[in-house]
Amino acid sequence: MADQTTQMELGEDYPEIREAVRRICDDFPGEYWREMDAASAYPEAFVKALTESGWLSALIPEVYGGSGLPLRAAAVILETIHASGGSAAACHAQMYTMGTVLRHGSEEQKQACLPQIASGELRLQAFGVTEPASGTDTTSLRTRAVRQGDHYVVNGQKVWTSRALYSDLMLLLARTTSREEVSRPTEGLSVFLIDLRELHGNGVEIRPIETMINHNTTEVFFTDARIPANTLIGEEGRGFRYILDGMNAERTLIAGESLGDARYFLRRATDYACEREIFGGPIGRNQGIQFPLARAHAEAEAAELMARKAAALFDAGRSCGAEANMAKLLCGDAAWHAAEACMQTFGGFAFAREYDIERKWREARLYLTAPVSTNLVLAFIGQHVMGLPKSY
Repeated sequence: MADQTTQMELGEDYPEIREAVRRICDDFPGEYWREMDAASAYPEAFVKALTESGWLSALIPEVYGGSGLPLRAAAVILETIHASGGSAAACHAQMYTMGTVLRHGSEEQKQACLPQIASGELRLQAFGVTEPASGTDTTSLRTRAVRQGDHYVVNGQKVWTSRALYSDLMLLLARTTSREEVSRPTEGLSVFLIDLRELHGNGVEIRPIETMINHNTTEVFFTDARIPANTLIGEEGRGFRYILDGMNAERTLIAGESLGDARYFLRRATDYACEREIFGGPIGRNQGIQFPLARAHAEAEAAELMARKAAALFDAGRSCGAEANMAKLLCGDAAWHAAEACMQTFGGFAFAREYDIERKWREARLYLTAPVSTNLVLAFIGQHVMGLPKSY
């Protein structure tokens, strides 16, 4: 029988990575992120710095020019960025899409793109899954890819496809067999690794979506877009299974970002509560300030354990769908509660942009909705973990 032991470190793991990423983040203080936010600009300089230091190729195996690090190390990279006051949303997709490409892509596909992604010559930052009508009901997506000789012809629309304007490649999920023709809704979906450089303006239109945070998100329209048949990853019709590896990685990595947000808010709030004096003493001595921060700290500590468990299972090649979803849920909640406690601690000053609290507060709220909403996670836990009747 194979060894099923899964190990999980405690304490501040990967200290060398944390310190190295912190040094990069020191070059991009709050002022930089405020400028990016005000202009709805892509943080090009920050992404370049991460790329040149090799952190965005952390999950790419060494044989393809990457670091070959485990998912937990990637989560630590993203956590550190957020704990430092920045945002990894501009580049995190390059990490979580690796699960699909590495586990299901052909050797030819890996050789063709992974070394260039690792070096920074190519960017894989776009994940085309969500559609206006289907939302998180992925199996109801309508984008079709029809085989015609040595190409597929794609028609349809994607929405909330972040970074499509700043990515060379896109991981695209489309239906190759209509839902009416398959026995199960998860069948008939295929995943493609497509080159946006060739398609943008040639069957593909990309439109930015203005949002309350600087997330560089878009909607993408496919009109008779021709993509080479060799961009198909794995077998036709099995794409839904393939992207699950990416989705579990995504949820685990997003949990790391939320945990970093929680740490940021708690550090800022604690420092301010010790320094700010009113009515004859520091406001941190008052239980109305102290208790919400203490509870948020406890929640973050507990959420981190689930995030580490999810990463440990993923890295061991074991089933981790439940843990990845719970990690995303718990870390997202912990970040939001820390954000609220921080806002209350700073009082009116929290609304002043120069303090960066309101920007991080807006960013933290996203992960209660994306990449999967809290209610969908709860429904998943109820049905697939607890055995309750299916609710949707």
